[in-house]
Amino acid sequence: MHHNASPEIFRRAKELRNRLTPSESVLWERIRSNRLNNLHFRRQHPVFKYILDFYCHQYRFGIELDGEIHDQLDQKVKDLAREEDLKALGIHIVRFKNRFVIQETDEVLKQILMEIENIKNSHNL
Repeated sequence: MHHNASPEIFRRAKELRNRLTPSESVLWERIRSNRLNNLHFRRQHPVFKYILDFYCHQYRFGIELDGEIHDQLDQKVKDLAREEDLKALGIHIVRFKNRFVIQETDEVLKQILMEIENIKNSHNL
C-alpha cells in the first residue's frame, strides 16, 4: 500500500496532515469517514517517494489538489513524471485546482465518483 515509502516520507506526511490547505480541508470534510458513497480515503498518504493528498486504497485511486505553482512549466514536468511513477505502481491519479475544489465542491465530488466508476468498470470490480 505504501510501496516502500521511506520513514522521512511518513514523517512529512504526518506533518502535512496537521496543516491542510483550505482546499484540502474542504474536500476532506466531504470525503472523510466514508461520507462519499462509503469510500474510505486517507489524507496525506505516503506512496513510494510521494505523498498523495488523498488516497482510496480499495480502488488504488489518488486525488491531488493543485495550487497555482502547478501552472508553471517546470512543475508540470515534475507532476507528469510523478503521475507516470504512480501509474507504474497501478495507482490512478486525478487532479483538481484548489479554487475549483472550493468553488465547485459538489462537482468535484461527482467527478471523483465518475473516476471510481471508470476504475471499477475497467477492472470489472
